[in-house]
Amino acid sequence: FVPLCEKLFNIPTAYRLSELAFSASPVLDRLESVAQGTYNHSRNVADLSFNAARSIGANAMLARVGGMYHDIGKADHPEYFIENQSGDNKHDEIKPSLSAAIIKSHVKLGLEKGREAGLPQEVLDIISQHHGTDVIQFFYNEAKNQAQAVGMDVKEDDFKYNGIPPTFPESAIVMLADCVEAASRTLKRPNHSKYEKLVHSLIMGKLERDQLKNSQLSLTDLDQIEDAFVQTLLGRDHRRIEYPSE
Repeated sequence: FVPLCEKLFNIPTAYRLSELAFSASPVLDRLESVAQGTYNHSRNVADLSFNAARSIGANAMLARVGGMYHDIGKADHPEYFIENQSGDNKHDEIKPSLSAAIIKSHVKLGLEKGREAGLPQEVLDIISQHHGTDVIQFFYNEAKNQAQAVGMDVKEDDFKYNGIPPTFPESAIVMLADCVEAASRTLKRPNHSKYEKLVHSLIMGKLERDQLKNSQLSLTDLDQIEDAFVQTLLGRDHRRIEYPSE
C-alpha cells in the first residue's frame, strides 16, 4: 500500500524523493534538451544542497530534489538566462524592466510545471521560495543608471521577486546553493580561501536582506552549511595534471 499512499496523498517519502531524484522525468528531460546550461546548474545545486542538508541533519533527499527542480521554469525562455547563452545576450535588446520581468517569470512558470508534473508540495514550495523577495540586482542597477541620466527614479520593488523567503531549512539551503553555484562560476583561479570568502559573503548578504528570517536555520547551521558548500565546490573543481602531447 505504500506506493499507493505516496501517489494518492503525494507524500515526499524517502522512496518518492529517490524516484524523483534518480528516475527519468519528462520535466527534467525537456530542461536538459532545451536549456543544457540550466540543467547542469541544477545538478550542481542539487549536489550542494544535498551535502549541506546532510551536514546539519536536514532532509538531504528533499534538498537534492528541490535543487534538481528549482529552475524548471527556465525551459520556456532558456535564451534569456546567461548559463544557456553562447553568443549574443538577448537582454541587450530590451529595457532592464522587461528583462527583470522575464527573469522573475521563471519562478511562476516553474511552479505551474511542477504542479502539472505532480511534484510534492514541499518541492513546489522550494521552487516558489528559492529567490524569496530578493532584488534582481544587475537589472536594478542598469535601470537606476538609465533613469539617473534622464532625471527619473526607479522603484526597487519593481525589481524584486514576487515570492516569499524560505520557510523551512531545505528551501533555504536550495536558495543559498543556487546563488553560490552561480557566483562560483565567476571566480578566476578559485581556491579554498576564495571559495570561503565568496560563500560567506553570499550567506551574510541573504541574512542581511532578511531572506533567511523564517528558515529555521541557526547561525551554527549556517556555519556548517558554509563549510559543506566550500568542500563541495572544491570537489567539483578539483585540479588535474596537464598531460604531455605525444
